[in-house]
Parts: sequence; C-alpha cells; structure tokens
Amino acid sequence: MKILSKILPLLLLFITSSFFSSQAQVGASNQESFTSIIISQTGLDFVKDLLITKAISSIIPLALPKIERAVKIPILGNVRMVLSNITIYNIDVLSSYVKPGDTGVVFVASGTTCNLSANWFYEYTTWLLPIQISDHGIASVQVEGMQVGLTLGLETQEGTLKLSLVDCGCYVKDISIKLDGGASWLYQGMINAFEEQIVSAVENAITKKLKEGISKLDSLLQSLPKEIPVDDHASLNITFVDNPLLTSSSIEFDINGLFTARKKASIPNYYNSNLQPPVFCSDQSKMLGISLDEAVLNSASALYYDAEFMQWTVDKVPDQSLLNTAGWRFIIPQLYRKYPNDDMNLNISLSSPPVIRVAEDNIDATVHADLIIDVLESGEVIPVACISLVSL
Repeated sequence: MKILSKILPLLLLFITSSFFSSQAQVGASNQESFTSIIISQTGLDFVKDLLITKAISSIIPLALPKIERAVKIPILGNVRMVLSNITIYNIDVLSSYVKPGDTGVVFVASGTTCNLSANWFYEYTTWLLPIQISDHGIASVQVEGMQVGLTLGLETQEGTLKLSLVDCGCYVKDISIKLDGGASWLYQGMINAFEEQIVSAVENAITKKLKEGISKLDSLLQSLPKEIPVDDHASLNITFVDNPLLTSSSIEFDINGLFTARKKASIPNYYNSNLQPPVFCSDQSKMLGISLDEAVLNSASALYYDAEFMQWTVDKVPDQSLLNTAGWRFIIPQLYRKYPNDDMNLNISLSSPPVIRVAEDNIDATVHADLIIDVLESGEVIPVACISLVSL
C-alpha cells in the first residue's frame, strides 16, 4: 500500500495536466454563439484614441486644390490672386468622445486645430501701364475650433463584421491667414477674401479622407479569416453570429468560438451544448470582457482526444525503482516471479474526452482514463495489468 500511495498522486498529476493542456474543437453550427466579447466604455475610449492617431497619421500631409480669385476693377484693370500647394501638415485634437447608440457608434472630435502651408501669388494688369505687376510669397493658415463627427453602423454579414458610414461631417469655426514674402503687408486684406474658400476646402478634404478611411477599414474587416489556426490540428472558429449589441456604454460581439479540426475530419459530437447565460462586465474600468460557454472547452477536449493526443507513456519517475518488477515483489509476488527484475512502463490513455462543466463559482471536469502496466522483457512489451480510473 505504501507504493500505491506514492504512485497514485503521480497518475492523477498526469491526468490533471492533460486536461489543462488540451485545446480544440468539435463540429457545431456557425449560427450558434458560444463566446461573447464585450468592449466596455473604457475599451471603446482606448480604441477611439487609437483610431484618431491612425486617422491623423493617414491624413497628413493632405494636399488641397488650388484656390484662385480674379477681380475686375472698372477703369483700373484686373487683379488675380492664387493660393497653391495648400497642404495640411498638422492636426491636433483637443477633446473627443465615442458613444454607442441606437443608430450606431458615434465618434466626435472637438476643439480641433490644424495648420496649413501654401504659396501665394498676386498679379495686377491694367491698360494704363504697359507692364504687369506681380508678387509672390508663402502663407500660413491656422484653423481653430474644428469639429469632426461620424456615425458608424455595425452589422454581421455572412459571418463577418460589416462597417458602414451612417453620417460624417466636418465644421470649421475660425480661420486666420498670414502672408510672408514680397510686399505681403500690402495684400493681407485682399487675401482674407479666401477664408471662405479655404474653410470649404478643409471641410471637404477631411470629410472625403474619413470616408475613404472607413471604406478601407470595412474592406479590412471583410478580409479577416473566419478561422484562426491554433496549431497543426486545430483552428478557432471566429465567425460572427448575430448583429453586435450596442448599449449606452458597451458593445457586445457574439462569435461561434468553438475549436475546429484543420483537416476537416468528421469528429463525433462528444459534448452537449448547454448555453449559459451571458456574463456581463460590470466593472467599467476593465476594457474587455470575454464570456465562454462550456461547449468551447468541450470542443477542445473532443478535438484533441480524436487526434489521439490524450495518450502518454511513463517510463521515468522520481523513484525509478517503481518501474521495475522488483519494486512490486512484496505487493504482487507472482509478477516478480514471472518477470524478475524487468523494467516496466505505464501507458495512460483517456477512454473518452474529458467532460467539462462550467458553474458560477468553479469549473468541474470528469476524466475517464485507463492505466495499462507493461513489462519490458527481451525487447518485447507485455501488458500485465489494466486499471480504469475516474477523476471527478
């Protein structure tokens, strides 16, 4: 009994470790959700900051179309002023927020400023003089109080996430223009007449860029795979199920979440789908909450069981004398007499996939395993005993 008391904890250790290291699949409908991902307001704010940073880096430098104005002055002649090479080279966002709602997810950036550079050109012609008067230099433009807003729609389309632009707009509150070079002080008053055109150009350009960015982001989401490889045997099914659930402070995405065989072999349905109520992330300081149904864990155990991963041969233990018939001569004398001083192996295999049950406070598993004791004699492996074990 002393020897058994030493070896049984070792066997249980191998069985327990096999359960916790297993991961994989079983077939189920893509229309069922077994995993929920909840992004809280804190998580949405984090995503919003990332998107703003990415949007600014993709927008600047942003070139605006050339602006030209010509004025005919009776008797005196014609005046033409041109702003060219207009470029937005800096954008700063003072404040922003994101808010899910019934119509979609609203993003608003307010108190935004941006800086522009440009080249200016002045030309004056008159019939009074046979010569043309012209001047040129550079201009700096400061846009202040700009507000940018957009509303994004989210829906599931053929197992992927579809992103649509519901509304988008840009509004500029104030603008200032400063000329440098040439006799810029002389033309400052006239160049201020370009303010309305510059404002319109900035608003249109930023709105256009945002629409292009949302279209690219939607294309990226559409191109994402519906399965993520885990290893050579298993993949994780991340097919989206149902439309995202939007509340005033979170977004919930439901995915299939089961493990699937990469070779697409037929795998028996060893687990029972028993959908649990969703687990909501009540702590808004957490960015992300993930709810797993027990079917996800059972799909993993079923897949790796079918792939014959839940079999082990034990030929090394801390007390190596236990794997020799001499160590058993007082417990099973006939074994020692028939196979004196022969080495032994322990073959451990699960007779069925571990059945995992998820409760509110803990996770339980039932593991059925067979322990076969082999004797190694003259290069031959001889099974001499079989013990069935059940771990609850």
